[in-house]
Amino acid sequence: MTKSVFLLLASALLWTSAPRNRQNPVGIHISAADILATIENAPEGRVSDQQIRHIDAGGHNVGVGLVQRPPTTALGAIQHHNQTEVYYVVSGRGTMVTGGELTNARALDPDGGTVRRLTGPSSVGGIEGGVSREIGPGDMVIVPANSPHGFSEITETITYIVVRVDPEQLVELK
Repeated sequence: MTKSVFLLLASALLWTSAPRNRQNPVGIHISAADILATIENAPEGRVSDQQIRHIDAGGHNVGVGLVQRPPTTALGAIQHHNQTEVYYVVSGRGTMVTGGELTNARALDPDGGTVRRLTGPSSVGGIEGGVSREIGPGDMVIVPANSPHGFSEITETITYIVVRVDPEQLVELK
């Protein structure tokens, strides 16, 4: 059931318009096999953030990727200045912190791979005053642009699909 829901979600989120100069654009399809292969090929024991597709959706870009994080109790946070993210947890559990204030903020290199291929302009640091929630398989989280977020604890390796909405179209297409 979880696999079916996750595949339906991934398909629905990508069934969006292609280049805006077409009157009747076609949808973009990411096969279940591609998603499962990305999960199976994710390196173990470290954070892995792999972009599967990133498209021009007519006035904004939309990306779909896979993130895998190993167990930890260290809170690291990120704040995307303009990008909204939607997570769908495939497997694993953790405590996610969202909102509050980003502390000891350090801007990511605007020319670095993370900014150009994944997150757009972002800063990293800690979180003070955020809201903590335990998340697990089947859960979804919407992280609005400019919201600090991160995991304060991951009890078992967590794998989630991330949909990134890039209104400034700064992230490279794939």
